[in-house]
Amino acid sequence: MPGGGCQQPRRRLAAPAIRLAFRIAGNAAARYSIPLALHSVSTHAFPKAARLTKTDEFSSVFALRPRRRSTHFVLYVRANGLPQARLGIVVGKKFAARAAERNLVKRMARELFRARQDQLAGRDVLLRLQAKFPRAAFASRTAIRQACLEEITGLLEVAARPLPPAPAGPPAAPAAADPGPPVQPA
Repeated sequence: MPGGGCQQPRRRLAAPAIRLAFRIAGNAAARYSIPLALHSVSTHAFPKAARLTKTDEFSSVFALRPRRRSTHFVLYVRANGLPQARLGIVVGKKFAARAAERNLVKRMARELFRARQDQLAGRDVLLRLQAKFPRAAFASRTAIRQACLEEITGLLEVAARPLPPAPAGPPAAPAAADPGPPVQPA
């Protein structure tokens, strides 16, 4: 070998060890009915089809008047013409400075929406955080979680109610008044 010395071929131990660990955990889960995170992913997934992802989709819902407001959230709802409901969540740094808080709010909203998707079929639902959770009143994550649970549950119940009828179209221009017979210059 060039450069001298004898080199041993490198072994790849990590991948087989990981596969073995998952195989053992999977067998234990099947044998003892232990729910693993890997098993629950398929049943509790939040597919891309159930999300508002594009700017135009968000803009079309934001263009509407808010359906309902709560202490910390604003709800917008619009018929989407699709068989499934879609969710959009807006949680800005202005109202939740810490990433852990923003993620908690989004996780709670997704989970509560996922549980009520069948009631919300054919709608785009947009939740926007509009106010901070003051540190004095919400010192722990449990307090924030409880407030989110109550407010988002109430808002999603409102979103499940029948939507008001859509306007027929742009308002017709008023008919011009009859000016009478044409006047001819003399």
